[in-house]
Amino acid sequence: MTISNATPLLDRIDVPEDTRDLSIPELRQLADEVRHEMIDAVSQTGGHLGAGLGVVELTVAIHHVFDTPHDRLIWDVGHQCYPHKILTGRRDRIRTLRQKDGLSGFTKRAESEYDPFGAAHSSTSISAGLGMAVARDLKKERREVICVIGDGAMSAGMAYEAMNNAGARDTRLIVILNDNDMSIAPPVGAMSAYLARVLSSDTYRSARHVAKDIASRFPKTLETTAKRFEEYARGIMTGGTLFEELGFYYIGPIDGHNLEHLIPILKNLRETDQDRPVLIHCVTQKGKGYEPAEQSADKYHGVSKFDVITGTQAKAAAKAPSYTSVFAKALIAEADADETICTITAAMPSGTGVDKFADKYPDRAFDVGLAEQHGVTFAAGLASEGYRPFAAIYSTFLQRAYDQIVHDVAIQRLPVRFGIDRAGLVGADGPTHAGAFDVAYLASLPGFVTMAAADELDLMNMVATAAQIDDRPSAVRYPRGEGVGLELPERGTPIEIGRGRIMREGTTIALLSFGARLQECMKAADELATRGLSTTVADARFCTPLDTDLVDRLAREHEVLITIEEGSIGGFSAHVLDHLARSGALDNGIKIRPMTLPDTFINQAKPEEMYDEAELNAPHIVATALSALGRDASETPARA
Repeated sequence: MTISNATPLLDRIDVPEDTRDLSIPELRQLADEVRHEMIDAVSQTGGHLGAGLGVVELTVAIHHVFDTPHDRLIWDVGHQCYPHKILTGRRDRIRTLRQKDGLSGFTKRAESEYDPFGAAHSSTSISAGLGMAVARDLKKERREVICVIGDGAMSAGMAYEAMNNAGARDTRLIVILNDNDMSIAPPVGAMSAYLARVLSSDTYRSARHVAKDIASRFPKTLETTAKRFEEYARGIMTGGTLFEELGFYYIGPIDGHNLEHLIPILKNLRETDQDRPVLIHCVTQKGKGYEPAEQSADKYHGVSKFDVITGTQAKAAAKAPSYTSVFAKALIAEADADETICTITAAMPSGTGVDKFADKYPDRAFDVGLAEQHGVTFAAGLASEGYRPFAAIYSTFLQRAYDQIVHDVAIQRLPVRFGIDRAGLVGADGPTHAGAFDVAYLASLPGFVTMAAADELDLMNMVATAAQIDDRPSAVRYPRGEGVGLELPERGTPIEIGRGRIMREGTTIALLSFGARLQECMKAADELATRGLSTTVADARFCTPLDTDLVDRLAREHEVLITIEEGSIGGFSAHVLDHLARSGALDNGIKIRPMTLPDTFINQAKPEEMYDEAELNAPHIVATALSALGRDASETPARA
C-alpha cells in the first residue's frame, strides 16, 4: 500500500468497515482527506462538485455509524455521491468518473453493493427507502434504511407523497434532509445541537411516551392540548412542525459539517428500538472546503476539468453557439414582440437557457422547482388564460410529467409549447439523462405538433412557429451541445406546419432524417456518391403532423428509403411506416430501413462514441443503405 502525504489516513480505508474504529478527530481528518481526493479527481474528470463537497462529513458519519451495505443508504438524485464512492471501494476508479467504461456520475446498482438504489432524477429516495423498509419488515430482518435528500429535491411532490405514506405507517426509516441552500432553516449552533441530541435519545423519547400515556388518562380536551403544546413548542424551537404533521419524528436543525454533533445523533437513532420514521435536518454548505465552489455554488454545481489552485475551468472554445443558448435567443426575440410569451423551468434555469430570458423578463420567467408535474399543469393554466407559455424542460425530465401532458394539456388542446432540451444521447450523464423517448410519448397524442431541429437556424424558426400555434400543444426537440455554425437572424421565421424539406436530390437512395442526425446523413450521402449511388437527403422537421406528401414521394421515387432519428423505436419511423402501410406503398416493393436508438440503455461516453455504439453515425447509414441494396459495405468505392 502506498501512503500519500496528502491522504495518509484515507490510504488505509478500503471500505466503510475500516472507519468504524476511528475516533472523532481521526474522522475529521478522514473527511478532510476525502474532500482533497474528490477535488483532485473532479478537476481531472469534470462532474458534479459543489453538492458532493457539501456532504463529505455527513458521508463519513453515516458510513462510520451504520453497517453499510447491510444497512441501506440511498442518495437522492445521486450527484452528491462522489465521497460515498471514494469510501466504498471505488477510490481506485474515481478518476474514471463519467467517462466511457468508467464510474457513473450517479449511484448505480450494477456498480456496487453499496448503491442499493440507482438515481439521477430527484425526489425518489423516500419512496424507495420506504419500499425497502417494508420489505425488511415483511422478511423480519433487522437493518436500517437511510435516505439522504436535498432541500431542492424536497420541492417535488413525490417526496411529500412518500413522507405522507411513511408517516401513516409504524415503519422504521431514517430520512436525512440535507439543507444546503438554507431554504428551510438558518445556520445552527450549540443549543440546536444539544436539543437535537436530547430529542434523538431513547431517554427523551421514552419520557415523551410516558408523558403521553399519562396525558391520555386526562379528559380528551386536556390530552389534545398537552400534545399540541409539546409538538408546537418543538416546532417553534426547531422548525419541524411540517414534518411532525406528516408523521415523522423531527430532529434538528443540526450542523451537517460537525462530526461531534452528527455522530451521537446517528448512534442514538441506530440504538433505539422504536419503529417510526425519523427526519434529521442537517444544514450544510455547497462547495464546503473549496473556496471557489463556496463563493459560486451555481457555477461549481457541475464543472468541466479545472485548475485546483485557481478554480479556472478548462472549456474548449465554442465553434458555434449551443442549442440551449439559441433557444434562449429565439425565445427572447419572440417575447420582445409579444408580451404574452412566458417560460417555465423546473429548477434548471441555466441548463435550459431560461436564466437569460429571466434576465430580460423576470416577471415572465417561472422556476417551479424540481416539480415537472406541477410545471406542466401550471403552464396549462397560463395557456388557458391566453398566455403563450414555453415549458423548457429536458426530455428525460419531461417524461416525469406525462400524465399532466396527456390530461391537462393534450386532451384540452391547450397551446402549451415545450422546448425539449437534451434530445438524443448526452454524453457524460449517461442513460439517465438521455432524451430517447419524447417523440414516442408525445407524437402518439392526438393533435400534438412535434418538431425536431436539424440545426440552430431550424431551432430559431421552430420556436417562432410554436409561438404562433394557438389551438393545440406543440414541442420542439433539440440536442445538447453546439450548433453547426450557421448564421442566425435576430428572430426566427415561422415555417409551414407539417412540411419537411429536401436538402439534396438523388434517385436511388432516400435518407429521411428527423432531427440533428441530418449532418451525418449529408456525410453518408457524400460517401454513397463515391460508390455511384445517387442519394436524396430530406429533413422531415415534423413527426406530427407528418409530411405524407414528402414520404410518398421518397417511397415512390427511390429504391431504398431509410429513416434516421435520435430516439427510440415507436417514434418518427413508426409514424412513417404506419402511413406507408395504410397507404399501400409497402405493397410495391420499396425497401425501407428504420434507424433508431437500439433497444438498450447506452452508458456514458463522449456523444460521438455513444452514437457509434447506437450505430447512428454516417458509416452506419452507409452500411444500412448498401445492405438494403444487397451490396457489400467492404467493397472499395469507385472514387473519381
